Amino acid sequence: MNVSFACPNCEAQNRAEIGPDDRDFGCAACGQRISIPAGALEDGRLSRCLVCPSTDLFVRKDFPQRLGVALVATGIIGSSIAWYQSSPIWTFAILGASALLDVALYAIVGNALMCYRCRAQYRDLAGLDEHGAFDLETHEKHRQQLARLAERRAAVER
Repeated sequence: MNVSFACPNCEAQNRAEIGPDDRDFGCAACGQRISIPAGALEDGRLSRCLVCPSTDLFVRKDFPQRLGVALVATGIIGSSIAWYQSSPIWTFAILGASALLDVALYAIVGNALMCYRCRAQYRDLAGLDEHGAFDLETHEKHRQQLARLAERRAAVER
């Protein structure tokens, strides 16, 4: 299994390869070790985040969202230019090509498991079907918790 995470200590971005017999993994920047909780990883299946104590995980496509939005925006802009130049055949050809590219990428790109709380991403993992898709209510719950923690830290620092 491969995990991409921000170190809880120094917030440096890391990537670690975790085997079935590993008991911990660490940050390459500061050297902090993160222990794998008992029962969190069984038979290659993940029941909770290894970086934070959250059990809220969701499945998403392992594809950069910004690149996906850029592809769609390029299709829209290209078809708009063709439409402005009174070329409906090119307009629909560009839109069709954009849609086909989007469908092909959706079919080719695999899934990843992501933590709502710390945004850690897990790849090459069995049992992804056991986890649900993104849920806005759960995301908002964790976003609000982070906002309240940030407010408390700011109040304490004053």
